[in-house]
Amino acid sequence: MIEIILDTETTGLSTKEKHRVVEIGCIELNNQIPTNNIFHKYINPQRTVSEDAYKVHGYSDEFLSNKETFSEISEEFINFIKGKKLIIHNAPFDLSFLNYELKLINQKEIEKKYVVDTLEMARAKFPGSQNSLDALCKKFNIDNSRREKHSALIDCHLLKEVYINLLDQKEPKLNFENYGVVDKKINYQTNVKNNILRKIIKPNEDELKQHKKYLQQNLSKNNYN
Repeated sequence: MIEIILDTETTGLSTKEKHRVVEIGCIELNNQIPTNNIFHKYINPQRTVSEDAYKVHGYSDEFLSNKETFSEISEEFINFIKGKKLIIHNAPFDLSFLNYELKLINQKEIEKKYVVDTLEMARAKFPGSQNSLDALCKKFNIDNSRREKHSALIDCHLLKEVYINLLDQKEPKLNFENYGVVDKKINYQTNVKNNILRKIIKPNEDELKQHKKYLQQNLSKNNYN
């Protein structure tokens, strides 16, 4: 299964105030294993970065001024995520901004059915606990020392580890349907109590003769009575 770990950074907290995306990071996984296929772009938001947002990620107006716009990177981004499951922490936030950007350029919005929210996963597994990305890194002993400021790509690498740990926390599912089944073709007998599958193999006539001959020759030598 192909999945995309995704994170964004923005100029502010709300699209209602016309805040925009300034960074997109994506890491591709195949059956939870990184494929080394990465999408990462800094984006010119065509507006100023709020003071609060700058404190979070450190991307200044000057730094972003010569970067591509979302419209310019949109085709590459859309093709990168197309048909893949998106793994996002606090998905409503990132989706609201990405869909706002897509709507501005008359592109189809990302549907929620393609998204897994790791914040919801964490809340279900650890109700009442702190479930921020930093808190989950601490819970799973993931080194987040590089995260001095928020960065979409660094956060993707951390979220990848968190996501895999969240999946590993699932209890194993036991299949009781096959217990006690007897296959007559191969003469299996199942010990239901101990979950042991035994195969009964009957000796042929030649093997019986050889066994009898062996006993006759060696019984006395072994002092059997």
